[in-house]
Amino acid sequence: MTARRRRIAALAAGAVALTTVTGCGAAAGWGGGGGGGGSRTINVLMVNNPQMIDLQKLTDKYFTAKTGIRVNYTVLPEDDLRDKASQEFSSQAGQYDVATLSNFEIPIYAKSGWVEPMNAHLAKDPGFDQQDILPSMRAALSVDGKVYGEPFYGESSFLMYRKDVLAAKGITMPEHPTWQQVAAIAAKIDNPKGMRGICLRGQPGWGQLFAPLTTVVNTFGGTWFTKDWQAKVDAPAFTKATKFYVDLVRTHGEPGAAQAGFTECLNDLTQGSVAMWYDATSAAGSLEANGSPVKGKIGYAPAPVVKTENSGWLYSWAWSIESSSAKKDAAWKFISWASGKGYAQEAATTFGWSQVPSGFRSSLYANPEYLKVAKAFATPTLNAIKSADPNDPGVQPRPVPGIQFVDIPEFTNLGTEISQDISSAIAGKMSVESALAKGQQRAEDVAADYRRRAGK
Repeated sequence: MTARRRRIAALAAGAVALTTVTGCGAAAGWGGGGGGGGSRTINVLMVNNPQMIDLQKLTDKYFTAKTGIRVNYTVLPEDDLRDKASQEFSSQAGQYDVATLSNFEIPIYAKSGWVEPMNAHLAKDPGFDQQDILPSMRAALSVDGKVYGEPFYGESSFLMYRKDVLAAKGITMPEHPTWQQVAAIAAKIDNPKGMRGICLRGQPGWGQLFAPLTTVVNTFGGTWFTKDWQAKVDAPAFTKATKFYVDLVRTHGEPGAAQAGFTECLNDLTQGSVAMWYDATSAAGSLEANGSPVKGKIGYAPAPVVKTENSGWLYSWAWSIESSSAKKDAAWKFISWASGKGYAQEAATTFGWSQVPSGFRSSLYANPEYLKVAKAFATPTLNAIKSADPNDPGVQPRPVPGIQFVDIPEFTNLGTEISQDISSAIAGKMSVESALAKGQQRAEDVAADYRRRAGK
């Protein structure tokens, strides 16, 4: 057993310490999602991001008090949540009724029959207003016309930059910048002894380094796989994009880039260590929060491009119902509240509009109270999400959807393994060509398996 697996096993054994009960007022163990806790109790497996914790705090007042349905929450860090969800849904153990899954897992789980389609529930709940969910989000969480997930929040990616720093150098950010323009700006504003030009993720991981890098590959004309499952990791376009990314962050990027992920880059831009950052639209809420030293100083531009019109990614944490749940109606009532149109006002009443889940309902972007708080980044965020197309993110057809990932189960290991070598290239320990040559061998093994399945 690897060290990571030992850690996960230990966490699972001690998960009772991370489980809380809303509406019961007592600690709880794992219980049975299909029947544990009584007929008016559901079990929810949830990622531990701040907005989810806010929802947990509001459940008693706004959900249980109105429906009589109690909620047992099991709250885990992202990586451990994914492991637990994979074990639970693949075995259909019935331990949970609802889980937070992303638009990476949901299409895979739907095709395996592990998650419940929601169309029948939606038909009986017109007040939920499915058409208010942004089209790109609806598409990302549906398979063959059936809805398998409802978003709790959504994001794309864009370029964040210090308006004052660029202005001091007489630089105007293009309305739709190219990566070459961004690199030129980074060179002009970079101060190796002070504020660096740009921050880009270098931390290994399919959801860390490869989230932004795959969007760069897409717009440079590259792809992980062709439509007929030919691996293209060491192809010219993939190589050119990766070398560009590695060279940019090595030359004008943050110190310690090979260990920098989302959190580190957020801190660097907030603290004035870097002047630009390409990453998730969800970061803007922190940059513009009361008390942020860069509040009002940040500009927001679309994700840089080369050969494509757009290049921003698409991501959502969403609610899904486990197929084996015996409490699907109660599970839907929870989802209808948590992703419903009224939740934003409830969250804002307690926590303020800056902490409201965003990026998935059109109506939020017509709400003057929200726009007053989010005026700097609301429109750029909405435009980025609307323009994201998981089915057509590059210049060539793909075998499966995905912008910043390839939506196959094997990508979690494949992307992480290759990212480790690219991170080493950022650290100056190996060449990009060597990293991608090793990656091509791994990708070809995956591609060959899919060709065999297709009888090719």
